[in-house]
Amino acid sequence: MNIAFIGLGNMGAPMASNLVKAGHSVTVFDLVESAMQALESEGASRAASAEAAAREAEVIISMLPAGAHVKGLYLGRNGEPGLFDAVAGKPLVIDASTISPEDARAVAAAAAERGICYLDAPVSGGVGGAKAGILTFIVGGEAAGFEKARPVLEAMGKNIFHAGDNGAGQVAKICNNMLLGILMSGTAEALALGVKNGMDPAVLSEIMKQSSGGNWALNVYNPWPGVMEGSAASRDYEGGFLTDLMAKDLGLAWELALGSKSTVPMGSQARNLFALHSAQGNGGLDFSSIQNLYRAGE
Repeated sequence: MNIAFIGLGNMGAPMASNLVKAGHSVTVFDLVESAMQALESEGASRAASAEAAAREAEVIISMLPAGAHVKGLYLGRNGEPGLFDAVAGKPLVIDASTISPEDARAVAAAAAERGICYLDAPVSGGVGGAKAGILTFIVGGEAAGFEKARPVLEAMGKNIFHAGDNGAGQVAKICNNMLLGILMSGTAEALALGVKNGMDPAVLSEIMKQSSGGNWALNVYNPWPGVMEGSAASRDYEGGFLTDLMAKDLGLAWELALGSKSTVPMGSQARNLFALHSAQGNGGLDFSSIQNLYRAGE
């Protein structure tokens, strides 16, 4: 298929790469020139603008930092038209960003007015999952659009879920990331407690992995440096899922809780901890770097 891919960050770049490997014709756009050059070297085409990338596309996929970027891309900003007004036909639009359900529904409504099918399809699995093509896609939108999108999503992911109508993908992703933030913070807290009391972090990790404390953050994404080869913690917390993005997602969870009068005491604590960690200058590091918040005073 002729696919436009907008947003080539830590997640978007490997996702676009997997589409190229699957044989799709992929045209990319990103504000960072080197990101486009890297995809071009793999066989993608690059465009001078998002509008140029999307104009003749059958499918448009976006992976952007926040709701403001998604709304600006599709609906326009500062009086400039968005992609919905620039495309030639009626492409299938898949936004893989994590944004608020309200923003997703607003973009979906604008798409529907133009006869365009829009899916909110946030992902889980991290940069490792994106590179390996085993992401989980959590899709909100009409069933027909979901089925049309499935072959494209399967080139980038392993588990493809239809969560419900537009916005449902975002609700599910926000709940998942709130739990992830809680688990990562708790794992870092437990490891720091053990190390400060004489435990080897690798030994403690293995014990907890095989015990009731085992969880994804500990088993797959250990936050203690040197314990897990290839983890963000073992490369100075560079790359991966940024602290600022986790803080943003936990903020979305807080807003969702306020709107539904839900009680989220642990999610609120995780939000405060990641906000503090970011404010201390760690926003550009992988979110597992919250381990350093607990290592103070070693």
